Amino acid sequence: MDRIEVVVVDDSALVRSLLATIIDAEADMVCVGAASDPYVAREMIRRLDPDVITLDVEMPRMDGLDFLERLMRLRPMPVVMVSTLTASGAETTLRALELGAVDFVAKPRLGISRGLGEAGREIVEKIRTAARARVRRHVVDPSVAGAAPAASPGRARLARGTERLIAIGASTGGTEAIREILAAMPPDCPGIAITQHMPPGFTRSFAARLDRNCRIRVKEGEPGERILTGHAYIAPGGMQMRVVRSGSDNILEIVDEPPVNRHKPSVDVLFRSVAHAVGADAIGVMLTGMGRDGADAMRLMREAGSWNIAQDEASCVVYGMPREAVAAGAVSDVLPLSRIADSVLEHLRRTDGFRNRV
Repeated sequence: MDRIEVVVVDDSALVRSLLATIIDAEADMVCVGAASDPYVAREMIRRLDPDVITLDVEMPRMDGLDFLERLMRLRPMPVVMVSTLTASGAETTLRALELGAVDFVAKPRLGISRGLGEAGREIVEKIRTAARARVRRHVVDPSVAGAAPAASPGRARLARGTERLIAIGASTGGTEAIREILAAMPPDCPGIAITQHMPPGFTRSFAARLDRNCRIRVKEGEPGERILTGHAYIAPGGMQMRVVRSGSDNILEIVDEPPVNRHKPSVDVLFRSVAHAVGADAIGVMLTGMGRDGADAMRLMREAGSWNIAQDEASCVVYGMPREAVAAGAVSDVLPLSRIADSVLEHLRRTDGFRNRV
């Protein structure tokens, strides 16, 4: 198998050297070039035609986001962002994912050498995943960016109490997939619990960004919070999130526990709790992502009576988690991303989860 060829783009000579060393230590990849700014990177990419690039968010001469937008519009290729662990860094990174970056690695503001060294395994795994990802030409319509979608006439329905729950799991490529699904949800849909693999410091910004672009309320989950109709709850980075039943209510349990399947938050933790607490009143959705986190727990959901959907291979950035869920016998239907929200709503209507307004 040919080695994955990587170009590193970062204005810091130290970071370029550290990343090149981490990449070159792997038998299946090689750093073929290192650029100090986007203009140098542009020529290097043309000349070397790498499989993956790593891109710093904050760059001289041309902003990293501007370079990414041009790259994904003119020459789409797998990009792994390198971003700082700050609130502004989180916002910028989420924008990069919207523009088409496959994934990101968070670097500390201080202690760069130690921080990147400790993140070495994560960096090379994300480069491997990016090399296999489906990357599409990305065009942003500035007239609609940042605006919540208008309600569709005749589409809104009323949820049946608070018993119903939609549980979503995702990893690589999941931020945009989640956004597409939540943007299509009416304000009175059942409560939604979401685990997206994401580190601490990013999930709050992710939830806030979704909240600005959806008709439902989106927030980071809090311990003991009652799951409400028309609300979506993002599992906090660095924590595990469960759903427990209290009477007719579903309640969030947020706990600081070890990683499961190497993830914290883990889809497996959420889905297992939903199988136990919600059972046949649940709908499970497995979206794009690497690995098999949540596959066995999603099978438990189906055995408990839930109706489960997996995103299809063609629309996934990485067809890992949905494929494993299908292989585990956990899935009721396999659908393209563009059809998942409508399918969830139709299933709710069919099963009397929704009723017409009068």
